[in-house]
Amino acid sequence: MLKLSDIKSSDEELRDYYAQLRTQHVTPAWIGGGISIEPRSKAVPHVWRWRALRPQAMRAAELVGTEQAERRVLRLTNPELPGVSASNTLVANLQIVMPGEIARAHRHSASALRLIIEGTGGYTVVNGDRVPMSPGDLVLTPNWTWHDHANDTDEPMIWLDGLDTPLVRALEAGFYEEYHRETQPVGEGAGSPRWHYPMAEARAALERLAAENSGSPFDGVILEYTNRVTGGPVMPTIACHIQLLRPGEATQAHRHVCCTNYHVIEGAGYSVVGGQRLDWEDKDVFTVPTWTFHEHVNSGDRPAFLFSFTDAPVMRALDLYREEAKA
Repeated sequence: MLKLSDIKSSDEELRDYYAQLRTQHVTPAWIGGGISIEPRSKAVPHVWRWRALRPQAMRAAELVGTEQAERRVLRLTNPELPGVSASNTLVANLQIVMPGEIARAHRHSASALRLIIEGTGGYTVVNGDRVPMSPGDLVLTPNWTWHDHANDTDEPMIWLDGLDTPLVRALEAGFYEEYHRETQPVGEGAGSPRWHYPMAEARAALERLAAENSGSPFDGVILEYTNRVTGGPVMPTIACHIQLLRPGEATQAHRHVCCTNYHVIEGAGYSVVGGQRLDWEDKDVFTVPTWTFHEHVNSGDRPAFLFSFTDAPVMRALDLYREEAKA
């Protein structure tokens, strides 16, 4: 009859054996910690407030030029991921380009997005396509595409950067290359609509659905930006969404196996994330760690528009994605 074996070794024998293993850089799995019953993120819920961030971005523009910094970026770092990123696999950065400045052309393995916060008339060049940038617009610079930025207006351009850099770094798959000139020639690409999702279009679609009383009990009226060629997520590692919460609307709590970084395009309210209340208003940024219950409330008297980006495409591709409503 087959059964579990029961071997009672002395503490001294086990200590000696474990010491021998350590000299060979081997660790016995049975003393290395228990099996994880469910995901427990190192990251914690957190909100970064625009009213505090903007003065720091302007100060950065006074202290550091785009000649000195490859990108003049303020990295939003999770309190439990010091100096690293906003969430485990995705960074959320604040980038500023002042009037008359450029940010030189380069490309990298990391996929990136720009959600424009402030300024109208600056642009990004992606593989030779000049892409306009207005508040609320989503601009993509997918993996290994050449991209540079320019501000030909008389006002600062500030946007939220989202990249999958931590994921690429964890996979040890990162490459980086500088363009042979500071900027790319414009007009060599095949058309900027591939990289550009105007806020005006998203707003119109959300307001139309809101008028029809459509929506999700967990996210209000929500739309996913899709790849204009494949119909899938905008990039293989990053999915982007925009949602509208009607005045007074409160969603139900749910959680999913993907980390999510949010940007408040406009509106005021709060989200309860892992039991913690995160109050937010225009242009704030907040993060929801993976497998953490969260719900949203629009406490204002106007619609709230939230942009978000997640690593859900990675989780789905690996068959790790799941969702759960709070009982």
